[in-house]
Amino acid sequence: MLNHSTKTAFKFIRPDLAELLAYSSHGEDVTMPSEVDKLDTNESPYDLPEAEKEQLARQYQTIIESNRYPDGSHEELKSAIAQYVNENSSFPFDPSYISVGNGSDELIRSLLIATCVGTNASILVSEPTFSMYKILAQTLGITAISIPREETHFTIKRGQADHAIAQAGAIGQGVKVIFVVHPNSPTGNLLSAAEIEWLKSLPEDILVVIDEAYFEFSAQTLVSELPEHPNWAILRTFSKAFRLAAHRVGYCIAHPQLTQALEKIRLPYNLPSFSQAAALVALQNREQLLSTLAETQQERDKLYHFLSADSRLQVWESDANFIYLRLNLASREEQHQQQQQLVKTLHQQGTLVRHTANGIRISIGTPSENERTQSHLAAYLDKNF
Repeated sequence: MLNHSTKTAFKFIRPDLAELLAYSSHGEDVTMPSEVDKLDTNESPYDLPEAEKEQLARQYQTIIESNRYPDGSHEELKSAIAQYVNENSSFPFDPSYISVGNGSDELIRSLLIATCVGTNASILVSEPTFSMYKILAQTLGITAISIPREETHFTIKRGQADHAIAQAGAIGQGVKVIFVVHPNSPTGNLLSAAEIEWLKSLPEDILVVIDEAYFEFSAQTLVSELPEHPNWAILRTFSKAFRLAAHRVGYCIAHPQLTQALEKIRLPYNLPSFSQAAALVALQNREQLLSTLAETQQERDKLYHFLSADSRLQVWESDANFIYLRLNLASREEQHQQQQQLVKTLHQQGTLVRHTANGIRISIGTPSENERTQSHLAAYLDKNF
């Protein structure tokens, strides 16, 4: 019989892990209706069309052998990804520039292992931003240095970043990786021209990771800059615009020397056969799958104009598939408490949104979902303010 005594000392577990919280996508548990509008994880509101599901089902029945390991080289998928990347690039990338992961999270972790593990190196992030850079670094025992963004447009405080890089180098914990998102999550802003020039000015011994998870919504990419900046890497995903969040397929575009390092680090057979097949089906049918982008952009702009017209809210324009806002309250403590209550109330009404970075991020859903969001928000504000 196992001894579950609280006196048991699990001394084999790293003590610093006790300080970390496991990642949670939905926040605190509240009672919710049986049907909910999932607007908290920036997924596409649309499933694969039936024709693509049937195509994928036929592949499962006729091609995929469940008793066989998946293709560990991902060669067919890499080739298809390279063709897609080249549609928006002035440089002709071939499959050697592509590495595929079990979601972007695996690639982030592999990049950290390739650059920092076994050294005293640190990483730099500018918050608010995607939380997994910092979380994954901490799980690997890597120091994550965080600097703030300015509050008006959420641009990186580049002077503070330069100071942090110099300080880290002076104490033997030099920054080896800088993570940025283009456009940023949760705030939705693209990298500015000044920020891009700053990234170009960084030393070549610092890896610059540019996360373009929301590229399809912004239509802005820095991929053509890669040949001139071999210390840059770009991350993308099939989880957003391509509607494949359930399949966990991400990819990295980088110099072949870096992708070769990632291939050495990743686990064998890291991407299931069905996920590879789904990504290939999505790329083969990308014109249809991406046809909903215009609607998402229109719905995003419509929601932005509705929310920004309310003086009780502070709302930021977005180039992604979500909107970021804050309650317009002078007290930061009151703002935090009221936003927590607002999110809880919305959850109870069946509208899932995310309370993050002292604000609220709302994913763009279907037109009917967005209308319910507007109605629930307006009702809450009218009742409480």
